[in-house]
Order: sequence, then C-alpha cells, then structure tokens
Amino acid sequence: MKVLVTGTAGFIGSHVAQYLLDRGDEVIGLDNLNDYYDVSLKRARLARLECASGYAHVAADLADREAMETLFATHRPQRVVHLAAQAGVRYAAENPHVYVSSNLTGFLHVIEGCRQHEVEHLVFASTSSVYGANTRMPFSEHQSTEHPLTLYAATKKANEMMAHSYAHLYGIPSTGLRFFTVYGPWGRPDMALFLFTRAILAGEPIKVFNHGNHSRSFTYIDDIVEGVVRTLDRVAAPDPGWDGDDPDPASSLAPYRLYNIGSEARVTLLRYIQVLERCLNRKAEMAMLPLQPGDVPDTEADVSELFEAVGYKPEVEVEEGVERFVAWYRRYYDV
Repeated sequence: MKVLVTGTAGFIGSHVAQYLLDRGDEVIGLDNLNDYYDVSLKRARLARLECASGYAHVAADLADREAMETLFATHRPQRVVHLAAQAGVRYAAENPHVYVSSNLTGFLHVIEGCRQHEVEHLVFASTSSVYGANTRMPFSEHQSTEHPLTLYAATKKANEMMAHSYAHLYGIPSTGLRFFTVYGPWGRPDMALFLFTRAILAGEPIKVFNHGNHSRSFTYIDDIVEGVVRTLDRVAAPDPGWDGDDPDPASSLAPYRLYNIGSEARVTLLRYIQVLERCLNRKAEMAMLPLQPGDVPDTEADVSELFEAVGYKPEVEVEEGVERFVAWYRRYYDV
C-alpha cells in the first residue's frame, strides 16, 4: 500500500513508518521538525527512514493548508496513519495556541485530504488522557469521556468527534486509537523514562510526582506499532448493532471505531523507577512532589475490544522494555 504517516520524525511515527517499510509498503512521511524537544534526535530518527527504499519525506506543517492540499494531491495515499500532534500535557498550559494550530487545524487538514482524495482508511492517534476525571478502572471505550482535564486531552477528544462527523457525512472509514503511556528506544526526552535515565546517570535527583503513588499502563513501543498496523489493515466499518437510544461512544452506524491500545498491566511509578534502577545499576535520588495539575492518579487500559477486532495482545513486560530502552540510551548517547 501507499501510506501517509504523519509525524515520522517523532517517536511512534518513526517506528510505524519503519515497520511499514520493512513489510514492503510505500511510505510518505510528513514532519515539520519543530523544536518542542531536541531536533537532533528527530533528525536521527528520520535518517533511519530516509535511507530505506520506498520512503518519501515531505517537510511541512500540518497547519499549512496549501502544503497539506499539495501533499495529498501529489502523493495520493491509499491510507493514512495520523500521529503528528503537539504532545505534552503540561506544555499546553504555557502554549495553548500551538495545540489548537497543530491538533485541531492540522487535524482538519488531514481529514479534508482524506475526503478530497477518497482515502480508504484513516487511523489517528488519540490518548488515554481523554478519560480525564473518570476513575472507574480499567478505562473502557464504552465509558463517557466528557471531562478532559487538560487542553491536550480536549483537542484529542475533539479529533475523535471531528473524525466521526466526517465518517458520518462522507463515509470516510476512521479509527481512533487511545494510546496509553508509550515508552521504548528512540522515545521522547520529555517523558518520564527518558528524564529519569538522564538524571540518574548524571547523579541528579529525579522529580517524582504524586510521591510515586500513581500508576500507568506503561506500553512498549513494539506492542504499540503492532496494534497500529493491525488496525490500519482492518478498515473501520459501521456497527450494525449500534442503537441511537443507547449510543455506544466506541462505534457508530458510520464507519467509525475507537479503541484503547496499551498494556493491561498497571504499574506504579515507584515500581517503574525500581526497574530502571536495576537496569542502570544505580540508585535514584528522588525529590517527592505532589500530583501536578491536569495529571490523573491512575490509568489502566481495557484492550479487550482491540483484541477481539485484530488479535492485539501486548507481549513486552516492563522489565524487558525498560532494559531495551536503557541499552539503546547508552548506545545513542555513548554513556
């Protein structure tokens, strides 16, 4: 297939693009290489793709309407994996306009491109953050997500609604994937595992929010990529059992689906740190801090729907995943 993957200089996007190239697909990659974090890391991810046959890169911003229209008209992708977005929960408090430009205007340009050029299937990144104030565990796609706690989560919730409207109006098959805390080699420097590893190796204290008592469905990157590609291959279809008198948020009479994608094993932050300490063979000096505004105490994924749909089942335990990350980190930074 010819697949447009947005965010190919990013963490998840670079891995998804590599997987598709390895299996023989043609990939058009899009990224604007913004400076939200270390651009050299983004360039290094991109360099791995650009040396592969079947990869074409487009340097453009999602919010640039003309550039996006040109991309779709020139390359005419059959399917789209939309992963580019302004990430970071806390960053939104300082730079809200960036989130609207990238995550809302940019998303509109993607789904408009899908509409104008009859894309077979749009798979897009949502987030577990949409569950917001929900406290019933594990999180299920059938739950309401009307109470996001951050602007980032609100923009992702809006993406889900925008995709549904286009699926309903224009019949564009669309699948949203709610990612749960992804980690692994080539990860983002603003994520906990990266920050902790850098600080511990430098002999500096790490910031441990909520005194380390919150828990997450930490999910290794390879398990995420497997689920993304399996979902891409299964085009969203209408749910014949959908009932407007009792509407299920996870499906629709339109060709639209929402799935959780992540590990069902909930791990506390303190346990995560202990695993990292063992892999580094060093103890962490911890600065215990309260829960930050917008953070939720816990996340836990129910992925039974994605398993039923595509056979998705995460396999990498946190001990193995953290060890693989540390090995990559030492090689990449020559530590």
